Amino acid sequence: MTQIPSSAELDAADPLARFRERFAPSAGLVAYLDGNSLGRPLAASLENLERVAREEWGGRLIRGWDEVWLDEPVRLGDRLAEVALGAAAGQTVIGDSTTVLLYKQIRAALALRPGRDEIVVHRDDFPTDRYVLEGIAAETGATLRWIDPGDVTPDAVAALAGPRTALVVLSAIAYRSGALADVVAITDLVHGAGALMLWDLCHAVGAIPLELDAWGVDLAVGCGYKYLNGGPGAPAFAYVRAGLLEEYRQPIQGWIGSATPFEMGQGYAPGPGIRRVLSGTPPILGMAALGPAIEMLAEAGMDAVRTKSMALTEHALSLADELLPTAVLASPRDPARRGGHVTLDHDGFEVIMPRLWERGVIPDFRRPNGIRLGLSPLSTGFAEVEAGVRAIAEELAAAGA
Repeated sequence: MTQIPSSAELDAADPLARFRERFAPSAGLVAYLDGNSLGRPLAASLENLERVAREEWGGRLIRGWDEVWLDEPVRLGDRLAEVALGAAAGQTVIGDSTTVLLYKQIRAALALRPGRDEIVVHRDDFPTDRYVLEGIAAETGATLRWIDPGDVTPDAVAALAGPRTALVVLSAIAYRSGALADVVAITDLVHGAGALMLWDLCHAVGAIPLELDAWGVDLAVGCGYKYLNGGPGAPAFAYVRAGLLEEYRQPIQGWIGSATPFEMGQGYAPGPGIRRVLSGTPPILGMAALGPAIEMLAEAGMDAVRTKSMALTEHALSLADELLPTAVLASPRDPARRGGHVTLDHDGFEVIMPRLWERGVIPDFRRPNGIRLGLSPLSTGFAEVEAGVRAIAEELAAAGA
């Protein structure tokens, strides 16, 4: 049997270990294995939230719009693009939820491809993506072409993309299995069919290096509360390739996205560049928690984050192979083909979740029978992973499962 590396040795050799001390303490926590669902808060984020509330909101009041807030969605979007998206300035904006931004991007994409009425989507994708698409199809008469369950491959996309395809909507990393899609090959294939490509980056941003500009990605959406540690309900981001912006028309026309928001005039004219993706008043307090987390990613470097992410998932799988031999791996075994989380399936997992939480071990349950281990590289240590997997094994044994 292969010797599992010592967790203590891995932690001692971890060049990113120092970042764990920057996260706010959580009483009774033994192992937090759900960072891909809700990231832990940074102490600096909590401090920045208080500072913005007291000094900017409390101190500047309405004057904050003229002095700071109006440009914050674009300023912070540009910083995120530089640090984690591989994108030049002027193509990323922060604001709204993932769901709202998906709606905007999909409707805008359909308008950019007149005469085409099909959208390709995956049956295993996150429910929000599928539900938004189903609603848009009902509104517009577009037809959804479904990729069958399983990992998304270029061949699966090629089988459905054709002259009627307006848009393909897929996740760069599958929310359940953690499988990493071939973003470059699929994007090129979609462009070859004359369609646009929209990537959901919710489980990818902050977990893997992204190069949206170099890869030719048209549109992207991602949330701020997973690996970006922006807190529950943190605002999401939207990326629109620069070459599409002049013709981009989003369907939710709001005052802040207009060309002259404070004129309050008759008739809507879209704002310049990426500002036209905005709709209503930006969530300033929500963005206050994102800033410090983005700066931490910049300090760590996305290549180092990815290296540790693969090491964490490898360690988790080695432990699972030894301690959970009756569990079935639902994620790719090859570390190059998976993102920052792994899923193990076992019919006994659901019943033990309450006990794990009572013990301070917090993984994620995904139906029908999967425990998902979300290992956030900057907040998670190797000994923490081992404590979590051992607790799962102990509770399974105690339950007779």
